[in-house]
Amino acid sequence: MATTESDILDVERIREDFPILQREFGGEQLVYLDNAATSQTPDQVVDTIAHYYRHTNANVHRGLHQLSQEASIAYEEAHDRVADFIGAEGREEIVFTKNTTESMNTVAYAWGLAELGPGDEIVLTEMEHHAALVTWQQIAKKTGAEVKFVPVDDEGYLDMDAARELITDDTEMVSVVHVSNTLGTINPVSEIADIAHDHDALCFVDGAQSVPHMPVDVQDIDADFFAFSGHKMCGPTGIGVLYGKEHLLEEMQPYLYGGMMISKVTFEDSTWHELPWKFEAGTPVISQGIALAEACDYLDDIGMENVQAHGERLAEYAYDRLSEFEGIQILGPPGDDRSALVSFNLGSVHAHDTSEILNEFAVAVRAGDHCTQPLHDKLGIPASARASFYIYNTEAEVDKLVEALEATEELFA
Repeated sequence: MATTESDILDVERIREDFPILQREFGGEQLVYLDNAATSQTPDQVVDTIAHYYRHTNANVHRGLHQLSQEASIAYEEAHDRVADFIGAEGREEIVFTKNTTESMNTVAYAWGLAELGPGDEIVLTEMEHHAALVTWQQIAKKTGAEVKFVPVDDEGYLDMDAARELITDDTEMVSVVHVSNTLGTINPVSEIADIAHDHDALCFVDGAQSVPHMPVDVQDIDADFFAFSGHKMCGPTGIGVLYGKEHLLEEMQPYLYGGMMISKVTFEDSTWHELPWKFEAGTPVISQGIALAEACDYLDDIGMENVQAHGERLAEYAYDRLSEFEGIQILGPPGDDRSALVSFNLGSVHAHDTSEILNEFAVAVRAGDHCTQPLHDKLGIPASARASFYIYNTEAEVDKLVEALEATEELFA
């Protein structure tokens, strides 16, 4: 018997937590399919932010008064909650940043500049987001290291035989995206981490598209570093997470300097605070961190296994419906082997035109290169349209997408 969305999630009940989904444009109710860029935020998380500012607003770790103590406890406990959500050993391994990109840059500058030099190799993949590709590319230029790329095959999978050849004893860092934000490919990151470790290299996993959509255990993956963003997982903008194995973070020097990250300062020198605070200079993302913890609670109440099953089922349904269009190009693996997104081009219609027409039907999708320009260059296309799904999306909304695409096809016929 086929599984229906009601067998997995009570989607209609979940949608009640997201008032924005009731918005209408031109008489059409919003169909929000841009979740790979930013998910919507439930009332529970919004209420947490409002409660903080109405009742607890104060700087952390800097005051003995009641508000500061309450804010400090909530902020520290948020680190504990996030650590539990991804299977880290404790708060010492959880650094709050402003997004995945800043997490990547923190390691690239704090570790990369100190450890890399001529003759060293950094191995990436051809499907990396610019947050990883550009960052490690520029660090390589600064240090004299070489960047290599694991190729993507015609179906959108990594060439693992090539990966085994490219990762050598000269490799110092392997940085790999867990789930491609363009192809929907779910990469075998545990296997890649094992290969890296066999050559005494470190492994950095970009989890921006995995943590919101599936259960993640960083210790099971054995990632040395792992990064993700709150705004893609029902949390607020302006909050990201860097996980790092404690011994690596202990060895690294801070990336940013200033208040809160210090232990002792003299006119001659300074020493650093304990983990994770030595990497959180200045007034940190207090309300965002507390709200991210609430987002973790919200998703755990639903069940990450259920979140994954719902998203993958919608992606497969969308893949099958989109395949009905003659001449459509769908990027990435088959519909039954991908995460919760589908990127495509409708015949010769440019992705930007597709997105603009869909907007007339109140269907919100992403159009462009999705911060994967080199991958699009390899595929020989300037851009693609992307429909990405989350816990509040339905098959009916996929059908609405298809209806809008039929109108688009007719318009450009």
